[in-house]
Amino acid sequence: MSPTRQLRFWFVGLIVLIILLYTLRSVLLPFVAGMAIAYLCDPIVDRLERWKLPRTMAALTVICGALLVFTVALILMIPLLQAQISGFVGNLPRYTESLRGLLERLLVTAGGPLGEDQVAKLQALANEHSGAAVSALRNFLGGLLSRGLALINLLSLLFITPIVAFYLLRDWDNLIARIGSLLPLHHADTIREQLRLIDRKLAGFVRGQAIVSASLGIYYAVALSIAGLEFGLVVGLSAGAVSFIPYVGSISGFVVSVALALVQFDSLTPVGIVAGIFVVGQFVEGNFLTPKLVGGQVGLHPVWVIFALLAGGALLGLLGLLLALPVAAVASVLVAFAIEQYRGSALYHGGREITANEETEVLEEPEA
Repeated sequence: MSPTRQLRFWFVGLIVLIILLYTLRSVLLPFVAGMAIAYLCDPIVDRLERWKLPRTMAALTVICGALLVFTVALILMIPLLQAQISGFVGNLPRYTESLRGLLERLLVTAGGPLGEDQVAKLQALANEHSGAAVSALRNFLGGLLSRGLALINLLSLLFITPIVAFYLLRDWDNLIARIGSLLPLHHADTIREQLRLIDRKLAGFVRGQAIVSASLGIYYAVALSIAGLEFGLVVGLSAGAVSFIPYVGSISGFVVSVALALVQFDSLTPVGIVAGIFVVGQFVEGNFLTPKLVGGQVGLHPVWVIFALLAGGALLGLLGLLLALPVAAVASVLVAFAIEQYRGSALYHGGREITANEETEVLEEPEA
């Protein structure tokens, strides 16, 4: 088969795969989630297997342990989270009045340079839109609360995902071997090398970033609660969870926490403490957690991560969010491989032979 026909074959296969994913997106979520769990837990099963535990028992032990931890976390956290979310919804009018009063004081302070008529217009504008904003936010949070954490009610996700994860974990090595045997013989070594790079990049980022997000969530929740911030548990855990998206968790948590602190406390000292918690968290994340657990060379670029998550969510919803990072890892490795091939081709050097010094410069990666 000629290279052109091979390229056409794989291109058609990719299009068919994309069409199938889009067509079956409503039923694929438990299977993709199970595959993600199996991928993340495979190193643990491999270690148990090295300790002379049969593969089936090792997979069953890991899945049961994960379900136990998940169940205990739900039992402990749901009542606290539900109480704090209910309290937040109930206190929204008080927070709104406090913020409106703070804004009016700021406008009065700025009355000199702005003029009384401009200040009056700004106050009228704030009063006009604050009620609609509060009503919309209360309706959203109230609907979220009344649905009782809808994700938990997705019985298919809860029951099918562990079963899929168990069978994939049990047969993981056999599946990898079978897929490897189907690779085109002429390009098998090159494809395996790219797959190893994808695995290294994806595993280093996802597993490391999951630990970073969990660590930050626990730190923010505990620190904000100790600082006396109302709903610090919800804000802290949410900021940690969203930290999976670079910088979004710390920025959103900072803004929400400082806004709550401004309406809760009468002095600026507690507000400064709340702000300092996020400054310390961001410093520790950027200088210690992320470099040690994720690593600068295996991590995906923050802009690429944000784009992949937004695009995946827009195209396939929650399924797209689960597929976004694997697709981003695959794309980053394939783009790097394509650039390497281009730099060594006639398209780059114009068909002339390049010297040893030029070849070294071509193969060197530019510093980040």
